[in-house]
Amino acid sequence: MLNPDDSTAIIGAIAAASSAAASLGSITLATVTSTAPGILGVLGFTTTTVVALPAAAIVATVGLAVFGVTTVLCN
Repeated sequence: MLNPDDSTAIIGAIAAASSAAASLGSITLATVTSTAPGILGVLGFTTTTVVALPAAAIVATVGLAVFGVTTVLCN
């Protein structure tokens, strides 16, 4: 069973990992290229859409999810 001291230490470690990951910037999940609308598309231009998430948010989310699963399984 996790005691409150363990929980505090784990949350602190997740926060530290998230802070460290903040310097990584973002993680690109998808890049979509399509024809530009209107006359620009006729001329052959394209547009690019990038879907990216901050690395710190991903680290924090995964850390908290694992902490939640651990808390449920250990209690």
